[in-house]
Amino acid sequence: MKKLMLWIIALAALQGSALHGQNITGSWQGTLKAGPQELRIVIKISTTEADNLSAVLYSINQPSPAIPATTFTRNGSTMKMTIATINGSYEGRLSGDGNSINGTWTQGGPPLPLNLTRATPETAWTIPEPPPPPKPMAADADPAFEVAAIKPARPDARFAFGVNRGSGLFTTTSSLSSLLRFAYDLHPRQITHGPSWLESKMFDIKAKFDTAGVPSTAQLKTMVQKLLADRFQLTFHREKKELSVYAITIAKTGAKLTKGETDANLPNFGFGPGILNARNATMTEVAGVLQEAAALEQPVVDQTGFGSARYTLFLRWTPDASQSAGAGPGPLPSANKADEPPDLFAAIQQLGLKLESTKAPIDVLVIDRVELPSEN
Repeated sequence: MKKLMLWIIALAALQGSALHGQNITGSWQGTLKAGPQELRIVIKISTTEADNLSAVLYSINQPSPAIPATTFTRNGSTMKMTIATINGSYEGRLSGDGNSINGTWTQGGPPLPLNLTRATPETAWTIPEPPPPPKPMAADADPAFEVAAIKPARPDARFAFGVNRGSGLFTTTSSLSSLLRFAYDLHPRQITHGPSWLESKMFDIKAKFDTAGVPSTAQLKTMVQKLLADRFQLTFHREKKELSVYAITIAKTGAKLTKGETDANLPNFGFGPGILNARNATMTEVAGVLQEAAALEQPVVDQTGFGSARYTLFLRWTPDASQSAGAGPGPLPSANKADEPPDLFAAIQQLGLKLESTKAPIDVLVIDRVELPSEN
């Protein structure tokens, strides 16, 4: 019996070794059923010059450029992929013959089955050419909204925000507070003397750009600032006030950040509950988005001293209850707690940074006048 047990153990070890040695690079494809819609998905896995795994995703039914994975890891037969720009993740298990992966796709809601098979030249789906990239708005443009329709939103309306690149439309369902926070990079505690309906009244806004091209984040903020002054009759002044803040500082280990690039249409951000993907952003810009992405109860300020230097970074953490509230659906907790990322304060230390609670003098926007907008 002892000899038989030894053979079983040896055989299991050999099988595990063979499975780990399976080459998973190449094209994998499968169909994702999202309600009544079926989406054909292709994931191409390759190795980098540093011999790490990387991947890109294509949605055949939604022609667009390849969506690069933020992270792709493999542990034996298990592989995990995250795509921060669309708040998506995939986890699957490679079959013994190395020709299929059984797994699930998660993007804001419950996990959906997504089983993949290895594509061959004969079976591979044709990936359609993506539409030409939209042209950015001229860097020296000073755009405004040519036409803007504003009306009260339904009582049960939830926050929404989007730019339709094809039609040149900006649409949002927002409160005045949300509009101010976006337009002027503010935390709610930095807005004072607002009306009683600052947070409670929601508005449906549909506005058309008066300038051709896709606006940069800064240009879109400028257009919203003009809308607030024109349609909400907003006037304000700024004051310095000492507030409790979270300060981003450099850890003793030193910052572990990737230098970004210079581009007129930067920065680019992708974020959701527990995820922040920043491309070519200053740390001041990262601080402004982080306080929104993490729904923090205090403003976030940059005290790294990096100035105008741009960086590309990815941050993933497990939100607590307060950070998840009102932020929309996020990734479901993992059944294996060991697989879950740390909390925000521990996660940011992996970048050689710290997030410390302190007090600092910061700008506060004091509202002098604001009115309910007319519905036209």
